[in-house]
Amino acid sequence: MSSFLCEAIHPSRAPAAAGAPPRPAAASVIPALRGSIDAVLAMRYAGTRRLRLQYELAGPEDAPVALLAGGISAHRHVAANALDPSPGWAQGLLDVGRALNLSRWRILAFDYVGADGELDAPIDTADQADAAALLLEALGIDALHAFVGYSYGAQVGLQLAVRHPQRLRRLLAISGAHRPHPYAAAWRALQRKVVALGQLQCADAQGLSLARQFAMLSYRTPEEFAARFDVPPVLCNGRVRVAAEDYLDAAGAKFVARMPTTAWLRLSESIDLHRVDPAQVRVPVSVIAVESDRLVPLADAVALQEGLGCHGRLRVLRSDYGHDAFLKDSVRMDALLASELAAPLPART
Repeated sequence: MSSFLCEAIHPSRAPAAAGAPPRPAAASVIPALRGSIDAVLAMRYAGTRRLRLQYELAGPEDAPVALLAGGISAHRHVAANALDPSPGWAQGLLDVGRALNLSRWRILAFDYVGADGELDAPIDTADQADAAALLLEALGIDALHAFVGYSYGAQVGLQLAVRHPQRLRRLLAISGAHRPHPYAAAWRALQRKVVALGQLQCADAQGLSLARQFAMLSYRTPEEFAARFDVPPVLCNGRVRVAAEDYLDAAGAKFVARMPTTAWLRLSESIDLHRVDPAQVRVPVSVIAVESDRLVPLADAVALQEGLGCHGRLRVLRSDYGHDAFLKDSVRMDALLASELAAPLPART
């Protein structure tokens, strides 16, 4: 059972706050719906929980619906719209001219289960998929035209394809696979230990900031760092400071300001709990991999595609941005998305 709360703003009747800066022209013409549903979710490891699922739906009401899901720090606000003119986490992926631009698609996104930090229990990607299915049912969306998942979102999409195949017509799994790679799991385990050490020192924010800085090294590549930070170190108060430290410090501070520590810990664990048997997927899947990705190696993407058999096809992007290529190399990534979204759907078996 679920209860349903929402608010909608359309361009013709969007209120303007007194003294607020003018809204971008592109955002002001994009209708949006934001709300929540109260749902009962039977979780894999945490028992049955009553949860509130927060969502945002932006784009023309008669447009095909795609669910967009990103990494563990992604949220429901993906792009500027009439309801919220601030840039979303996927702004560059949805602008005019992009494959998923909001004049041609209706984009649904939701806050992951546990993203508010209130749930301190193990969270599986299967739980996120079940939550997405409950949300689609509450919104009266029988089937998504596409589920576009990046990183953790790709894991959630694979679970949705296994557990609720009737809810999506195609899946684009970008920089995500059917299982976590042991090397990537080791990176995350060390990050969680850094956070735990910070908590012991009553320095939660510092611990989470350092964990994020370690994560940035795994998201990007040595090639990018060589291009951006190949300058001699400096002495600062008698200590050596290398060129990348300002960048890493800024990334850590920005992350701490928007991510609860408990949410990060539980969603980081969720990545490592993820397991899907590709042979159980009966939905067309486009697997998009980045050759330089150290968290989701190309070999894992190949293994996923092979396990999918006739239901999967593999596309590979070369980029110096590694795991973050879907956000940083958006023009070339968009070309792959456009090609895959335009491909005819095979007959289902």
